[in-house]
Amino acid sequence: MSSENLIIKSMLTTFDNPYNPFDNFDDWYRYDCDNHYDSCGLLARQIGNVLDDSMPTEEIKVTESAIDEIVRNDVLNRYTKVQKLLPV
Repeated sequence: MSSENLIIKSMLTTFDNPYNPFDNFDDWYRYDCDNHYDSCGLLARQIGNVLDDSMPTEEIKVTESAIDEIVRNDVLNRYTKVQKLLPV
């Protein structure tokens, strides 16, 4: 697989979540919900309806920007961004 078929994807998580959302989403999500973080909901609210008709590459850029905004404005220092190189 060439590097042209790969893209860096980002996900929002919390510093204390022991699970990687890319590798173990079910456990990651359960931990996130059990601790009332609602990372997926927070990200969805940040993105809003921007992604309705977006291309996949545009969706990745919008998601990345939204995650960066959440992390930058996180006064409680809970959230962080994790990234993984994935096939397109």
